[in-house]
Amino acid sequence: MPAGVMIPARNMPSMITGNGSVSGYGTSSGLTLGQQPNNMMEGQLHPLEMTQNASESEIARMRDEEFDSTNKSGSENHELGGSGDDQDPRPNKKKRYHRHTQHQIQEMEAFFKECPHPDDKQRKELGRELGLEPLQVKFWFQNKRTQMKTQHERHENTQLRTENEKLRADNMRYREALSTASCPNCGGPTAVGQMSFDEHHLRLENSRLREEIDRISAIAAKYVGKPVVNFPLLSSPAPPRPFDFGSQPVTEEMYGVGDLLRSISAPSEADKPMIIELAVAAMEELVRMAQMGEPLWMTSLDGTTCMLNEEEYIRTFPSGIGPKPTGFKCEASKETTVVIMNHVNLVEILMDVNQWSTLFSGIVSKASTLDVLSTGVAGNYNGALQVMTAEFQVLSPLVPTRESYYVRYCKQHAEGTWAVVDVSLDTIRPSPTVRCRRRPSGCLIQEMPNGYSKVTWVEHVEVDDGGVHDLYKQLVSSGHAFGARRWVSTLDRQCERLASLMASNIPTGDVGVITNQDGRKSMLKLAERMVISFCGGVSASTAHTWTTLSGTGADDVRVMTRKSVDDPGRPPGIVLSAATSFWLPVSPKRVFDFLRDEHSRSEWDILSNGGAVQEMAHIANGRDPGNCVSLLRVNSANSSQSNMLILQESCTDPTASFVIYAPVDIVAMNVVLNGGDPDYVALLPSGFAILPDGMTVTDVGMADSGGSSGSLLTVAFQILVDSVPTAKLSLGSVATVNNLIACTVERIKASLSCDNA
Repeated sequence: MPAGVMIPARNMPSMITGNGSVSGYGTSSGLTLGQQPNNMMEGQLHPLEMTQNASESEIARMRDEEFDSTNKSGSENHELGGSGDDQDPRPNKKKRYHRHTQHQIQEMEAFFKECPHPDDKQRKELGRELGLEPLQVKFWFQNKRTQMKTQHERHENTQLRTENEKLRADNMRYREALSTASCPNCGGPTAVGQMSFDEHHLRLENSRLREEIDRISAIAAKYVGKPVVNFPLLSSPAPPRPFDFGSQPVTEEMYGVGDLLRSISAPSEADKPMIIELAVAAMEELVRMAQMGEPLWMTSLDGTTCMLNEEEYIRTFPSGIGPKPTGFKCEASKETTVVIMNHVNLVEILMDVNQWSTLFSGIVSKASTLDVLSTGVAGNYNGALQVMTAEFQVLSPLVPTRESYYVRYCKQHAEGTWAVVDVSLDTIRPSPTVRCRRRPSGCLIQEMPNGYSKVTWVEHVEVDDGGVHDLYKQLVSSGHAFGARRWVSTLDRQCERLASLMASNIPTGDVGVITNQDGRKSMLKLAERMVISFCGGVSASTAHTWTTLSGTGADDVRVMTRKSVDDPGRPPGIVLSAATSFWLPVSPKRVFDFLRDEHSRSEWDILSNGGAVQEMAHIANGRDPGNCVSLLRVNSANSSQSNMLILQESCTDPTASFVIYAPVDIVAMNVVLNGGDPDYVALLPSGFAILPDGMTVTDVGMADSGGSSGSLLTVAFQILVDSVPTAKLSLGSVATVNNLIACTVERIKASLSCDNA
């Protein structure tokens, strides 16, 4: 299988024979490394079981026996019934054959339908009834199974080819429709401006069809013996569809490869046995850690988090991935919650790099799959194993991102109980630039009634956090920036968002509530793309470089430029991004409520020119009223801006809050609200990331404790400074953006009565 491509097991053709055995795949609940040779018959072993239980001589004997058995005819046998080891070595001696009678064949075929795998006793009994040697019966059944398997594979291959040709025909039909499109009014060729929406829609559909063709061709290549298409090393799986995750194109700046990860390639064949062994050991450790309590886990001083007892950990798990590197700090925590998503869908999201990185876009800035060692067995992700890279972030340019090279392993432990574990591969392929190492981390998922799941999350890393700014050190060292509570809170909030997306019982009495199901879906997809774009351009990621403009210490304003070309989701030209982070002596909840409220927007939003802001429509996203998507209209005194609309998503959980917004075209939003495709609405998102400062001893979440807890606020703007991508950036544009962000910060401080902070 080409490196970097994961074919979900749910899309794989069935390889299960009539008696329930798996043909060509290991039947163990453990790992499978891909398809085994087609001539493997009885005695088939799982790759892990083979390495543990079979000696080299036993494996060689099995192969010899299987090779001999597959060269016997289904209806012809040597008269002496000897195997390959019993044949006369004299080459001139003629071998005598005899054909089974029609009665013998009919009897054995009837027995085969009832029992394709007879044991020795059954073979002897059948041989006595038919006048055959037990070895002749054995060979006939082996050859019959081989024949049935070959017919089954040939039939599946034909089906795959038929589906492939159908997709190609559809693709050609779309191309012809695009090339022959004409204006409905004059009958002439359609102008580019009039054609843009339909043309983009057809291009998107063609792209999806090509990905489907590539997927089926890759499956078919396994049976015909040669590849039909070649995939790039770091290509991602086709965009998933169960929850419309990842519908937008995945851009290089968001999910590209950083300096460290760029030098990492797919593992070699020699490394794979060690990776498998490491993954199995990590899975055992994760499950034990998720189920254990004191003394391994201790409650933190603020009573909100389970922290790891490092001494007890070393005693309990002495044979880990090695000692902690010099200068590294341990961050380990555990958190449990119940989410509104069934366990099957949750496992699918975690094992798909696009869905996973989209779900956790506030934590994962970049991710890619380098190699898929196993896609799982039995039509699901049980035993799936993939080598990945990821970059983890805090939404502030003051906190360096954490790059990690690791293996992810999924296993079903019981009915309705699954586990997904990550563990770093730095011990297999060391690198001097590694600043973060993941010890066994992941989650234990248990099925609950009514489509809910209980998730126990363990996050255990060793990091060099020397580059963290003093403003964020308390938050990071407390484990709240990257810890298990952060992951679980994000998961819970996103599951509520997905439930809202699929909800059909929408109340119709409230003013501004969007009841059109297609319109709700399109608007939520557009807001999702806006949030992902914002999160991908705020942190100190290796995908881009910030330049410090002004300020001292934490008040620095950092800027960077990007060129947008041929991206239908962004306006073309030069985009200038600016961001700054600072501390506020008020609770995160108060900051969040102030920034998301449309009535107080004129107090800080300079672009609204002091005009009143009105909410035109909104979609609730969960239990908290702060989790919603809104469409705002600015009633500005300036007539040129009277029709400006703002798309805004506000979201909050016990660890972080965000208010993200972008100006949108009124015509494009009408299309979206009527269920149109939102992927081609141009967006330049700006917004705020609100984090607790980590200093409170009562609650570091969003609750307004009224105490001395403060907030860490990141302000980020994106401005189109020139519509020509090849233009040079002027110093005046940089100064304008710098003044804009500085003025916004001062207005926020003044409005929250903390201008002296």
